[in-house]
Amino acid sequence: MPIDPPSTATPQAPLQDLGSAERLGQLVRAQRKQQGLRIDDAAALSGVSVDLLSRLENGAGSVRLDKLMNVLDSLGLTLMVAPKGHPLVQTTLSQTPCKPVNQDQEPTA
Repeated sequence: MPIDPPSTATPQAPLQDLGSAERLGQLVRAQRKQQGLRIDDAAALSGVSVDLLSRLENGAGSVRLDKLMNVLDSLGLTLMVAPKGHPLVQTTLSQTPCKPVNQDQEPTA
């Protein structure tokens, strides 16, 4: 029987610009910790190995896209792609500069 993912971030959570694999990993780790999940529990929920989730969170090594999508989905996140010139992207970039995230904190706007 599939496990339902825990409740996700509020609808007001800011959009984030990802400039690197490290930034993506920071956001994944912050979301996992915000939900109170240990890495082994989040990996099991996502159907991936602890090693893969650790590499993803640390921005190290390559991760298959289908595995990334599983992790994001299980944590209540999604991946969106848009042209850089799209108004929503421009608004997001102007309001949320890409800053490093402390691993013990959730992403900041």
